[in-house]
Amino acid sequence: MTLIVGLGNPGKAYEKNRHNIGFMVIDYLIDSLKASSIKKSSFDGELFKKDDIYLLKPTTFMNLSGKSVLAVMQFYKIKKLIVIHDDLDLEFGALRFKIGGGSGGHNGLKSIDSLMGKEYIRVRMGIGKPEQKEMVASYVLSDFNKEQSQDLDAWIKKASEASLKLIENPLETISSLYSQKKIA
Repeated sequence: MTLIVGLGNPGKAYEKNRHNIGFMVIDYLIDSLKASSIKKSSFDGELFKKDDIYLLKPTTFMNLSGKSVLAVMQFYKIKKLIVIHDDLDLEFGALRFKIGGGSGGHNGLKSIDSLMGKEYIRVRMGIGKPEQKEMVASYVLSDFNKEQSQDLDAWIKKASEASLKLIENPLETISSLYSQKKIA
């Protein structure tokens, strides 16, 4: 069994924010897999299942994502965790994969790391960064611009495919097939 988590913030106001790219990938996976909803309020998240794949969108807000992830992992005794998240340190459209490492200041990852440790697969989706460091919070909580929005569907689809392939294939293989520095 595998849990694929998309990081983001719940609610309409955040729906198209850069910080919600993980939620966008999970939404794509739910639709493409025709996954079924699992209703359980103790998970603090929207949980879906298809065969041995669980898909989670934590509803705890980004900073407490680990609470939701831990609850699902423990309840279903899931061993494999894949987390999809935005990454300021990568150019818009980049797609990278790794296990462990630092959080890069990402509060969702910090929350998961504090409760689960760091040894899980990360699907890093580059959103670029603002010109000034003080603008980071408003930048990640703003929507993709018009030009970026044109490329979102293809990028989300590629990240979704890679996430599914990570279930059965080595990280190195998927990294060599799906990594990209930016959207071509």
